Amino acid sequence: MYQSYYGLSELPFHITPDPKFLYLSPTHQEALQHLKYGVFEKKGFIVIVGEVGCGKTTLCRQFLNDLEQDGRFDTALILNPSVNEAQMLRAILTELGEQPQHDAQPDLLGQLNRVLLQRIAAGRDILLIIDEAQNLSYAVLEQVRLLSNLETDKHKLLQIVLMGQPELKDLLRQPELRQLRQRVLVHYELNPLTPTELTQYVQHRLTRAGGTGRPYFSRWALRAIHRYSQGVPRVVNNLCDKAILAAFIRESDEVNWWDVRRAIRDLKRLTD
Repeated sequence: MYQSYYGLSELPFHITPDPKFLYLSPTHQEALQHLKYGVFEKKGFIVIVGEVGCGKTTLCRQFLNDLEQDGRFDTALILNPSVNEAQMLRAILTELGEQPQHDAQPDLLGQLNRVLLQRIAAGRDILLIIDEAQNLSYAVLEQVRLLSNLETDKHKLLQIVLMGQPELKDLLRQPELRQLRQRVLVHYELNPLTPTELTQYVQHRLTRAGGTGRPYFSRWALRAIHRYSQGVPRVVNNLCDKAILAAFIRESDEVNWWDVRRAIRDLKRLTD
């Protein structure tokens, strides 16, 4: 609605995980470096934790884009971890472009082992990323741990990244998962945006969407956004989108404190 009025090429604050709009705050840069270090140095298990809406999925897609440019990685990205052990194995095989040939868990594990050995022999590296990993059951987490046992005499067949909300940390602390926890050699926790980072984040997204100074957020508007959102990018996006709409209705280039207050009231009505 306001896109053409402000001369934007696209909406700047949609909440889909588009790597084009990824703003690499210091904490996101560190998380990306931890991912690269863990994968390229073949550390086995990597865990990335962050609050809902902190940009884990967008970061993951950027990382996958970087791996595509490297050209030697085969990746399996699991977005729905609410599955049993056999379903997880079938999902991994499918993501790797293979047709699952069995129903039973041991047979699927055997097939996956053969596929991985073939890929390694062909000079490929294989990466498994599981998003929303806090939703994995103990049984599936144990299955994932067993996947890390697949190896040649020289190195692991599979690198594994678990990405999830802070509940993932609590899950991994459980005594039943101590063997898996001991294998996590790279761990990083994403932090929300600081007030300065939030200002840079908002400007970054406006610029990426083709903005040339219209609209712009007042200092007090940005303060109000940070206070309400606590620096969580997804909430920031929702607030900014609604606040720009409020400024558009006023036919103003400035998004002010009152526009943000109106946006906050709208969001509260949706959540109350």
